[in-house]
Amino acid sequence: MAKYRRILLKLSGEALASDLGYGIDPKTLDTIARECKAVTELGVELAIVIGGGNIFRGVAGASAGMDRASADYMGMLATAMNSLAVQDALEKLGVQTRVQSAIAMQQIAEPYIRRKAIRHLEKGRIVIFACGTGNPYFSTDTAAALRAAEIDAEIILKATKVDGIYDADPRKVPGAKRFDRLTHMDALQRRLAVMDSTALSLCMDNKLPIVVFDLHRPGNIMRVVLGEEVGTLVTA
Repeated sequence: MAKYRRILLKLSGEALASDLGYGIDPKTLDTIARECKAVTELGVELAIVIGGGNIFRGVAGASAGMDRASADYMGMLATAMNSLAVQDALEKLGVQTRVQSAIAMQQIAEPYIRRKAIRHLEKGRIVIFACGTGNPYFSTDTAAALRAAEIDAEIILKATKVDGIYDADPRKVPGAKRFDRLTHMDALQRRLAVMDSTALSLCMDNKLPIVVFDLHRPGNIMRVVLGEEVGTLVTA
């Protein structure tokens, strides 16, 4: 039996690229879609926020000399492309899906309307939130925290390439320590790479728990939803 009624899944753009490093890997896309379908079949209401780093990262564009706001808007358009890809993969599996965009693009996505998003979720549809918050200087992590609070999600599932939160990058530091449980304040004070400080503060203020887990281990999304101890739990 599912532990949660309504969840928000935060996917990085890089997660869709898998080992390719850029673009969208069809096999990874299909695997993610199948796991999301299995979760909704338990009666869990699922919303998704996707990053765009596999196509374009605003911060990287800005560091290369672009205007930060312009670079961030390009990053938002990349998230829209990823959202449409995930929507297509889900609908091929027979899952009703809606994309809502924080930037108006009526030919391909609904505008973001909180009440409409909640209604879709109540009808069993997966809702994908594209284009972050619609504002430059805010990450998709912040968008995930904001949307989760707005739709009254019970938890944020942050899918990453590692199996939790460490005190250093485990891919670079062999003896890095993994945390099983943290508070939002601990994560902020230690400057751990969970989410950026704006997103973490928003989660802390709204008492929103976060689970950070390895997306590439099959079945992990389901394990979190069933209440198993997977990855690192960040709570108030």
